[in-house]
Amino acid sequence: MGISMNGHPPSSSVTQSHHHTQKVFLLCNYILLGAASSCIFLTLSLRLLPSVCGFLLILLHVLTIVGSVSGCSAASTWTSRWYSAHMVATVLTAIFQGSVSVLIFTRTGDFLGELKSYVREEDGSVILKLAGGLCILIFCLEWVVLTLAFFLKYYASVEGDGDIAMRSAKVQQDEDLKDWPWPFQV
Repeated sequence: MGISMNGHPPSSSVTQSHHHTQKVFLLCNYILLGAASSCIFLTLSLRLLPSVCGFLLILLHVLTIVGSVSGCSAASTWTSRWYSAHMVATVLTAIFQGSVSVLIFTRTGDFLGELKSYVREEDGSVILKLAGGLCILIFCLEWVVLTLAFFLKYYASVEGDGDIAMRSAKVQQDEDLKDWPWPFQV
């Protein structure tokens, strides 16, 4: 049971909002998992044994998958460690996914050359642009996930996880005030 600003327990609407936000958060993470794994398969379809550039692209999508899995794990506990790991992984992969999508769409031929693809250039550019479209989707979804994670952490603190921190802060404040002269003593 949490506390609210007016001293009353939080309403069930906060609990319902938390539940709905958590469901949307998990859905977005599952979509991220699917999009990132699809990007890996699209990259591998250009060349089975990827070049250094292809390996780095696959590594980026693996990091996206790891961030999504940590997000799914964090959704149930929201401990500081999982929350921090999820936020860092999501921000970094979002930045890199956005950069990769810009590179794919602005320099398709050069990017395809760096991947050292075995397929025809026309087919390779179509496959690469499909991967670029998925990178844009991943980029947008990761910012949605970051926003939802912030709200989930807020709801968790309002509903009860924040109770302990609020009580310990109040106890610390009371302890600090005991050292002051008479008018401030508790």
